[in-house]
Amino acid sequence: MVMRVPHIGDESLDLRPASIVMNLARLGTLYPYPLSFMRSLVRRILREAWEIKRVWTALCDGGFGDVVYEIQTPNALFSYVVFAKYIDPDRRSDRVIADDWDLTVTLCEGRVDAERLEFLRANVPLQENGRVDASCIVLSRANKSVRNFDYVVDGLARGEQPDLDHMAKVGYLYRTTAVYGSGKFGMADWNKVREAYPDFARPFAAEMFSCFLIRDFSLFQADYVAQRRAPDTAVAMTPEIKRYVGIGNATGLGMAPFLIHHPLLINNWIEVRETALARVKRDGEVTAKTRGDLSCLAEKAQMHLSQITTDNADQNEINRTAVRDLTAVMAWLQTQDKLEKWTQLTDYVAAHFGHEAQEIVNALLLELHPETFTDLEPDLSIEERYDLVPHMRLSDLAAVIEDKYRWALAVDFSTDAGLGTFWYRSVEKQEPRLGQSHKEPGYRRQMFMGVAYQVRRAYDDILARNGDMTTAEFVLAHPEHRAIIRRIQTMAQTRYGEIQANLLDADVLPIHLLRCKLSFFGVGKFDPRSRLWVRNTMFQGAPLIRDIGQMTDDIWCFPIKPDADVVPA
Repeated sequence: MVMRVPHIGDESLDLRPASIVMNLARLGTLYPYPLSFMRSLVRRILREAWEIKRVWTALCDGGFGDVVYEIQTPNALFSYVVFAKYIDPDRRSDRVIADDWDLTVTLCEGRVDAERLEFLRANVPLQENGRVDASCIVLSRANKSVRNFDYVVDGLARGEQPDLDHMAKVGYLYRTTAVYGSGKFGMADWNKVREAYPDFARPFAAEMFSCFLIRDFSLFQADYVAQRRAPDTAVAMTPEIKRYVGIGNATGLGMAPFLIHHPLLINNWIEVRETALARVKRDGEVTAKTRGDLSCLAEKAQMHLSQITTDNADQNEINRTAVRDLTAVMAWLQTQDKLEKWTQLTDYVAAHFGHEAQEIVNALLLELHPETFTDLEPDLSIEERYDLVPHMRLSDLAAVIEDKYRWALAVDFSTDAGLGTFWYRSVEKQEPRLGQSHKEPGYRRQMFMGVAYQVRRAYDDILARNGDMTTAEFVLAHPEHRAIIRRIQTMAQTRYGEIQANLLDADVLPIHLLRCKLSFFGVGKFDPRSRLWVRNTMFQGAPLIRDIGQMTDDIWCFPIKPDADVVPA
């Protein structure tokens, strides 16, 4: 029996077509929104008042040693174990091939006793070279931003708060270099997490929670070291500045294949977001208050973009243009006394501005009316199954490809540029890499990333056969096409289907894939280091553990420097 892929949005919604939404360059301009995974997680923590506390601290004066957190949720008890060590500066590296880190951590079920702590101490710091068990849910590591960490500790030890302009340049004390889950290295697989741990049953919830606690530990460690260094003069960092400190991240090609290998899930994420946007445009009220709130949000977004520090000239120009365009958009809005629907605003922006401006306005509208779509949160998960329809005639299959994969058939693969890139996994770390097809060896061992090319090859062979032949007969004769045809027949049922790009093109920009996925995580402050990897900041502006039970507001979008007037000197 063939699974029917469910649709999320009802037929009355005016959803944008896939030809617009699934454009790779547009996906590379998406911003976080209220259903991004970090935002959803923090709302849940605050709403359910999770109890998070450090129950074991064994650190030397330099802040090295072990810390154990216990997390009591409404459903279960978890432990978060941190191993902090000194490493030689020459051994510190953010590359995945590193084998030593300032910080290694694991999130696991239940309480950690002395025996369990010893087992984890023997394995967690080894990361890929160690082995944990199925009671562990996440394994991760992080490195200090050494200059920033030392700057903060030195100042706190003297009794001084960090300078806000300095903190705006590097908005974190640590940056993660890998966050593993879903069964790697002996951990609980996704099916167990989803069924046994409802607190982490949403996509990447456990991984995001691990980053949230790395952030907390980094703030705790900075205060701790400053106090030990100068107990008579040291002060703790103020809560206002702590909220502005996030956790850094370096994301490279390792994230890109996920979007291609899980098309049903990605379609679901996109459809939820597009459904949310369509609801806002249909149901969000345009009033004097909401117009004023939108202006405040736009001003905050402009300040956020202006405070991003990057050496990437292209990204700086993108940010400057977005600020300038947003100013023009809001000026136009002030002239529209008879605006009745937000669709009038989005139509105007689509007609006069590029992808970046369009998507930041969409993000602002989503922040303005979260009440219209928060019920969609459970729909972010889907059971992935890709079914072959064996009785479909080839003539019908060809028609499906011509309809749903018209974008793939439009790609010219006869040129060197059309097949100029190949993706492969490195022997040493099994991490994705890019090669030049006509200049470098390894082309024959490439990994699957070329959806458009595989569709083209299958389509050409389909046209060479009798249209009355069934799909089952065809794949028996051409088993090399079985996987792509199963994918075509499944994804043809979806609203958004595939990312519409030739990822084998010589000039492909993988960074668009990275930003797309990171936006669903909730990541901001993109700092591209090349077309292949990007630095970014997570949880900047988010509530602290101390805020649990004290606040429930989800207002940390587009984080900006705290007001100097409310931050004690």
